[in-house]
Amino acid sequence: MSDFDPARYLSDDLIERIRTRAATVDAENLFPDDDLAELREAGYLGILVPRELGGAGLSLAEASVLQQRLAGAAPATALAINMHLVWTGVAKVLSDRGDDALRFVQEGAAAGEVFAFGISEAGNDLVLFGSDTDAVPQPDGGYAFTGTKIFTSLAPTWDHLGLHGLDTTSDDAPRLVFAFVDRTDAVHVRDDWDTVGMRGTQSRTTELRGAPASADRIVRRLAPGPNPDPLVFGIFSVFELLLASVYTGLARRALDLAVESARARTSKKTGLAYSQDPDIRWRIADMALAYDGMLPQLEAIARDIDARADHGALWFAKLSGLKHRAVSAAKAVVDEAMLVAGGSSYFSHSELGRLYRDVLAGMFHPSDPESAHSTVAAAWLGPLTP
Repeated sequence: MSDFDPARYLSDDLIERIRTRAATVDAENLFPDDDLAELREAGYLGILVPRELGGAGLSLAEASVLQQRLAGAAPATALAINMHLVWTGVAKVLSDRGDDALRFVQEGAAAGEVFAFGISEAGNDLVLFGSDTDAVPQPDGGYAFTGTKIFTSLAPTWDHLGLHGLDTTSDDAPRLVFAFVDRTDAVHVRDDWDTVGMRGTQSRTTELRGAPASADRIVRRLAPGPNPDPLVFGIFSVFELLLASVYTGLARRALDLAVESARARTSKKTGLAYSQDPDIRWRIADMALAYDGMLPQLEAIARDIDARADHGALWFAKLSGLKHRAVSAAKAVVDEAMLVAGGSSYFSHSELGRLYRDVLAGMFHPSDPESAHSTVAAAWLGPLTP
């Protein structure tokens, strides 16, 4: 990846335009329509789609670098686009392993269509392994989905929603059904996104009222619970990797802002720039140590997914651990940056103040701290005894 040029896909001018819009998007609680339009025009929706299908054919390691770059300009835009890239990344993971079940995702993304992620449900800590959404089989082989999904990023603009529901009526029930539905009258999106941070994602609640998925959009029917199916691995691996990438990019921006502030501020006591203050220098160094530690971890995990490395039972521990460390490191970096910049960073118009609010969202994404620690403990110690 040494010759990979991120600016080829996210030019400096595009990044700067996205950055200049981020404050307004946050303050007015908007969806970044202009960001999406420019990213679509630049072919960004298809960065993980094979070249022969009209995409850029990038690796997950390269997409991770790009998402870090985008998050440095507008974390909420990057996080929203993440949920589209998750599906194109899962399609890549499957096709790399000889499974073309999500070829329609690749073709749609190359054409500029937007795919969203509809897995999260209130109170469902099983996440991928269970669902409170009803999946009712239809005579034509499709399904109708009824239930409520939360944190549905890209809510105002998606074309297709990838989701799961539980089939309790078929002969082989129960079965978790993974499928894609289109935006129809059977899908109601609430205008309820008014959060502390990551406001531009517009991750609104989505009500499914018998939303139909045709037979050719039914991707999997799996037994509930942990499952080694490549689709489950693909979702978990790409989701965790790209989340970690966004929060690492956010951390880099906070570090850059702290450096700028240390150089610009002058101590009344000494007459010197704060960049010459030993305490400030220690804080900057601590931030850089945390940030630098994430870069090789992201690249190594991304390369292992791309290369189909066999980590066996440790895969989920490695992935959940990566996301947990990235969010923890990013939060620590932003905390230090606020102290370096001083009281001005506490105002709502401050970019650091926005990053401080945005980074808080990281703790709520799967795997949350409890789930990550449980997964890692089980990998090393075995399951809890009954």
